[in-house]
Amino acid sequence: MKKVILSVLLAAVAISLVTVPAFAAPMGKAIPANNNPQNLYLYEKDADWQIVLGGAWGKFNYRLTSDNVVSGVFNGHGLTTGDNYSLIYYPEPDNESGIVWPRKVVILGEGTVNDEGDIHIRGTGELGVPDRHIDPLDVDYFPKQLGDKIWLVLSDDINEEFFITGWNPSEYLFEFKLINTPSLD
Repeated sequence: MKKVILSVLLAAVAISLVTVPAFAAPMGKAIPANNNPQNLYLYEKDADWQIVLGGAWGKFNYRLTSDNVVSGVFNGHGLTTGDNYSLIYYPEPDNESGIVWPRKVVILGEGTVNDEGDIHIRGTGELGVPDRHIDPLDVDYFPKQLGDKIWLVLSDDINEEFFITGWNPSEYLFEFKLINTPSLD
């Protein structure tokens, strides 16, 4: 009887070692798979701005030209079927204008989530000079001071004048790091 129980336990452990990694693949994207500077990972984040393990995520494979034009392909996963999304550049508000919301954005591309929860967006847009992030309460970017935010947001949250007028962050994907960040050497 002990041999049977031991055999069953060993078999269960062996099966779990093989199957768990297959089912855990999306959770493995909580940290970017590589450090390729041409890949920007975007993630679903919680109210504390932490990546939601097993949540929606995507990768933007992009090129950035010397005149700050960004172009590339974004592939997202784990999203709600049928939702329309826009891949955007979200410029930081400058402290001089005092205008924080609503924020005018640059739409890089748009798409609709397919039946598998995936989206494919190809797009291009012009970034400003690298934005300054000077708010010490913005713990994700302070003290790193230069760079640009790329987000995936619901298209319905952007009006015809390219302002974000809705706010549904639990449905968005936010960048893991900024792009267009000059070396601080």
